Amino acid sequence: MDIINFLNEFTSHDLIKKTSSRREMLGTFGSLGKKAALAALPFGLASTRANAATQANEAISALQLALTLEYLEADFYMKALDSGVLPSGRAEAVYMQISKHETAHVNFLKAGLGDAAFDSPDFDFTVGGAFDPFNTNNDAAYAQLLVLAQAFEDTGVRAYKGQATNLMGTPFLQPALRIHSVEARHAAEVRRLRADFLNEPLNQDLLPWITLDNRGPGMPEVTQPVYNGEENITQAGIDLTAITDFGAVSASQSYDEPISGETALQIATLFIDSCDKCPSF
Repeated sequence: MDIINFLNEFTSHDLIKKTSSRREMLGTFGSLGKKAALAALPFGLASTRANAATQANEAISALQLALTLEYLEADFYMKALDSGVLPSGRAEAVYMQISKHETAHVNFLKAGLGDAAFDSPDFDFTVGGAFDPFNTNNDAAYAQLLVLAQAFEDTGVRAYKGQATNLMGTPFLQPALRIHSVEARHAAEVRRLRADFLNEPLNQDLLPWITLDNRGPGMPEVTQPVYNGEENITQAGIDLTAITDFGAVSASQSYDEPISGETALQIATLFIDSCDKCPSF
């Protein structure tokens, strides 16, 4: 089903005149099939058909971005598990569980997008030779698996937050927020694995949360876009350092920052070899 065509039908006079309340309208909408669910936002919030179409497109783009990132993570964890690089024990168990989560997210987003979904891109996790994470002959392979996992999870956390407003009023806002919190737990656990591997205490650069725009020890320069903007110490126009006894370090740690769809896609594109229908912003 083409969502914009459905939107035109859904906001037509013939359909609207048969219902007298928003509750009745949503009931009528619900009977028209799950693939049309994305149109709930435009009717609820837009006053014109043009605005409705714009808001529908924003919601679709947000979900397509999420699907791109989930494809990236799902492919990465499956290849990591198949590589033989992961040490047995906790690391392997963590990657196995995260892999299941990411696959579940992919399946959910594909079902929600319906005809607007697309096949997984082809990924290149070497980034032109900067990484070789699946090679058992590479002494740095496990360290690189941890680096990439941290970068992907931190990106996912910020990207879901950045797209929340584009999902307002749709049935997908709450599931997206639920995925967002799981991605944050992934990020925290991967950071703990990195701290164990580096045999370093959980100092401010290895805590389960982000400090300023520090990417942390061992994280290469290519990952810096994941952390730019995290140094923010102002929320809703309030300088956090002016209302507490804490400095910028603790202020920045206390609030996690979103990233735009453009930034998230730029990060993902570093690892995409080819993609027929990847979203653009």
